[in-house]
Amino acid sequence: MPQFADLLAQAVQQKKTPVLVGLDPRYAQLPAGLQTAAGPTDWQGQAAAYAKFCRGVIDVVAPLVPAVKPQAAFFEQLGPPGLAALAEVIRDARNAGLLVVLDGKRGDIGSTAAAYADAYLGAKGQSPWGADALTVNPYLGDDSLTPFVDTAVARDAGIFVLVKTSNPGGKTFQDLLCPERPLYQHVAQLVEQLGETSLAQCGYHAIGAVVGATYPEQLAELRAAMRRSWFLVPGFGAQGGTAAGVAPAFDSRGLGAIVNNSRGIIFAHARLEYAQSFGDARWQQAVEAATITMIEALRADTPAGQL
Repeated sequence: MPQFADLLAQAVQQKKTPVLVGLDPRYAQLPAGLQTAAGPTDWQGQAAAYAKFCRGVIDVVAPLVPAVKPQAAFFEQLGPPGLAALAEVIRDARNAGLLVVLDGKRGDIGSTAAAYADAYLGAKGQSPWGADALTVNPYLGDDSLTPFVDTAVARDAGIFVLVKTSNPGGKTFQDLLCPERPLYQHVAQLVEQLGETSLAQCGYHAIGAVVGATYPEQLAELRAAMRRSWFLVPGFGAQGGTAAGVAPAFDSRGLGAIVNNSRGIIFAHARLEYAQSFGDARWQQAVEAATITMIEALRADTPAGQL
């Protein structure tokens, strides 16, 4: 079976885009026709709505993009019914031919980290959740990352380690000088080292980095320092990231990065530029239009146009 880095490269090349669609369901923002729960504590009803909504998004974007990124928190918020819905969404995405990056930001040490890795990483019956990749928090140190790395490599899966996140508060710790370089540069160096044993034919390895679109200068700096790491780039659209701003994340082939857009795509029916044309009744068409708009923007303003 191909390594994760090659699977991702093949999927990006096949779809001719690096767009990653985030599945972040929020009940109050769902199209009105899907808001069927009996009340705020009808977690079963909300979970069913999440599963139906995400399945509707998947049906639209599967022909257009290489991967989706379910955000575990919004499903966990609903308790056991939400977890069942998450499992259903992952299964639906895989059945549609999409790669699945589970956004769980897990991080722990020793046997606990190994348990998280065993739970989430590995498709085709290798793990109960069946994700192709998982986001991982590195701030417990290198021994907290090793179990995720080992499991990812053994199962042809991948991880994306938080290096320079898109949120404004990320600088609180990530930009601290330690002693002469910011902390995120130390994390970047470790990620690149950890990936050396999983280098794939595409030129990248299975140990990737989360690097936000909201810091274009640092994005360019980190690409220069992390030549062989796939980047997961959040922050496009709603958080202010632009196509031109994420251009440094790519190599000349248009590979090396996947760019996430969650709210800007899945809730496009409520955005000003789509609400009048589509609205709640045609929300899936709004999802399609927003996805195509992002694909075209990345083709125009980044090396993704070479795909």
